[in-house]
Amino acid sequence: MKKTLKKLLSLGLAVTLAASMTACSSGTANETAAEAAGTEEAADTAGTDTGASGGAVFKIGGIGPITGNNAIYGEAVQNGTQLAIDEIIAAGGINGAQVEFNFQDDEGDTEKAVNAYNTLKDWGMQLLVGAVTSAPSIAVGAESSNDNLFQLTPSGTSVDCTKFDNQFRVCFSDPAQGSASAQYIGEHKLATKVGIIYDSSDVYSSGIHDNFIAEAPNQGIEVVSDEAFTADNNTNFSVQLQKAQDAGAELVFLPIYYQQASLVLAQAQQMGYEPMFFGCDGLDGLLSVENFDTSLAEGVMLLTPFAADAQDEQTQNFVSAYEEQFGSTPIQFAADAYDAVYAIKAAAEQAGITPDMDASAICDAMKTAMTEITIDGLTGDNITWTADGEPDKSPRAVVIENGAYKAMD
Repeated sequence: MKKTLKKLLSLGLAVTLAASMTACSSGTANETAAEAAGTEEAADTAGTDTGASGGAVFKIGGIGPITGNNAIYGEAVQNGTQLAIDEIIAAGGINGAQVEFNFQDDEGDTEKAVNAYNTLKDWGMQLLVGAVTSAPSIAVGAESSNDNLFQLTPSGTSVDCTKFDNQFRVCFSDPAQGSASAQYIGEHKLATKVGIIYDSSDVYSSGIHDNFIAEAPNQGIEVVSDEAFTADNNTNFSVQLQKAQDAGAELVFLPIYYQQASLVLAQAQQMGYEPMFFGCDGLDGLLSVENFDTSLAEGVMLLTPFAADAQDEQTQNFVSAYEEQFGSTPIQFAADAYDAVYAIKAAAEQAGITPDMDASAICDAMKTAMTEITIDGLTGDNITWTADGEPDKSPRAVVIENGAYKAMD
């Protein structure tokens, strides 16, 4: 991919957790918004409000699932955002101003995401990291566009997550993941005969699928089986696997989420089918599925820009700080969120915004500044953004070995 070098952001991870926790003006409080009769306030939302007390502060909101089926994603984004903001607070803030962070649970639901957005707007949010998943991000995008409030999703992959000019993303879009997956498989000569199992009822899965199909012939890949399932039939994959096996698929491409992938792997093992498996960022979380035999994931590959075992200093410092603060190893979604916060910092400093500006004025300045910055992040070197909200960075892949992600060449 073309890389534009303009302004190299060197924002280290060297600030220790102890420094972050003892930095002046830093604290944590839990907020709960209760539904009141006759009002439009959001019900059953909870957030963490961390930042400076006294003086002008930037108010950064976050939205994602910290309960429900995709809680692993939301928790990772919340934690990655929090870690970056703690570091920024300890290092003196953004443009000399401190930062407050308030994260709201949307349970992966569009209506609850909009409620969460309104709660954050009432709080005074000026910049939004979110939402975490695509459908809520799209729903919130319609609101943030009307308000002209800057929105940067770390992990919303649908094309429509950057539909409006106030929306940007850190991750690749669904089409980009589909094309990049085919290119990676082809360029690394992993297989020439590929089967696909995807969720035709899901915009994420079908978007990746369609672009993989389009790119496969260019990479010398023959799609020998192409089998769908839906949200109403997502527990038994024996038919799809049998068709892939009968067609001689050497590799099965899984542009699906980790919950279904765990079942696919278990059922393939039961029928004695041992192809290679390759997925995208939706497989991140596979090793955390309850009661899943992680040995079944041995050798599974996924297109993801972050590997916790990478040996570069930036990643190692991030993983160490994350594990110390949150007691778990970060996944890609945490890294996406971390990069999102530092992208916001870089663009805010490029634009020279101040906390006393209203959200719309901040958004106007950020739209331009995002196209002028370059950051070296956890999810890519020399990351730049186009005016249509898309990141420009090289794709990476990992393989699961001995129950952990290992970066692939």
